[in-house]
Amino acid sequence: MAAALLGSEPSVLENVPNLSDVRFMADILRHLGAEVTQLDDHSWRIFAKDLSCQAPYDLVRKMRASVCLMGPLLARLNRAEVPLPGGCVIGQRPIDLHLKGFEKLGCKVEIEKGIVLLDGSKRRGADVFLGGRYGSTVTGTTNVLMAAVMTPGKTCIESAACEPEVVDLCYMLRAMGAKIDGIGSHELRIEGVSELKGVRYGIMGDRIEAGTFIVAGLMHPENDIRVDGFSPKGISSFLHLLESAGACIEADDKGVRICGKNRLSPVEITTLPFPGFATDLQAQMCALMTVTPGISIITERIYPNRFMHIPELRRMGADVRMEGETAIINGGKPLSGAPVMASDLRASASLYLAGLVAKGETEVQRIYHLDRGYEAFDSKLKALGASIERIHAPETAVASPSCE
Repeated sequence: MAAALLGSEPSVLENVPNLSDVRFMADILRHLGAEVTQLDDHSWRIFAKDLSCQAPYDLVRKMRASVCLMGPLLARLNRAEVPLPGGCVIGQRPIDLHLKGFEKLGCKVEIEKGIVLLDGSKRRGADVFLGGRYGSTVTGTTNVLMAAVMTPGKTCIESAACEPEVVDLCYMLRAMGAKIDGIGSHELRIEGVSELKGVRYGIMGDRIEAGTFIVAGLMHPENDIRVDGFSPKGISSFLHLLESAGACIEADDKGVRICGKNRLSPVEITTLPFPGFATDLQAQMCALMTVTPGISIITERIYPNRFMHIPELRRMGADVRMEGETAIINGGKPLSGAPVMASDLRASASLYLAGLVAKGETEVQRIYHLDRGYEAFDSKLKALGASIERIHAPETAVASPSCE
């Protein structure tokens, strides 16, 4: 949606999930002056004929991804004024690499009263290194990339993130007229152009949502389900891990089938940048391993503090202890329903999954986190046989054991 601001013509985005974050982003783009129309549940038209460089704090604070407006605003207006994102429950997520990247492109960067002020009137192509302590930065890569496609000269982004979402963005920008080579690698080479056109583009299926439903299918060993609408290549390390642990999985170009008669053994996982095990599937795997007999070890290398779901799983009877960045799970013990509180998007999904197999009723509070990244999550689980009732929406949901 941010990239659509780069076009001098309207763009239509298709296969867009119907999420609260999407609606927040639409509000921000409208505030910036773009014409934003929802054509149907999953399609949006965006036309940024006239733009303001100032993004409002009241809207930006609702979603961290709004920092990705910096690149397009620099490209179109040579200036951007975007508030710094606030704190994040899963740990520190600074944007220093974004700002260093812009500085390498010749931008002047200042921070005043919590607002990042960017002057890109002297932008030029350059070599930009985006590696950080925990690997490549996904949003940093996309931000600098969107600025670079309309920056005079040649830019080389080294240690670029190569997650499928970055690749998808590159293909969209190419369709708009951008000149990008090295797509899918850690080195992106960009030749700046003076103008980009509009595009009609279908967004890739959400590989993390798909992975979440695959875990849901494995919460009971006899489940036989199919998850469609995504490319399994995007979660190949996740699928290989599950197969080595005893899951019966059939994958093709359109999706994955969980074949039933799964007899899982414990796992040892370390989250890593793509193509390693995705940090966004870590919480869901914690839930699965609590009901898998044996000792599982899960280490978080991307966001070391991303274990806020562990105390809540313990409330449900999970036997888990923490040692630094590692969760040690003694799985196979029955879970019992309990009131629990979601701290973030993936933690919400983890607690839902645990509630599917816990004895008694589980009440998950603060599920507005879930609605940020999962469309109709309750309904999709109900289609698998889950017993879920959303009460006082959108704050709370109640799950009973099912999903068999």
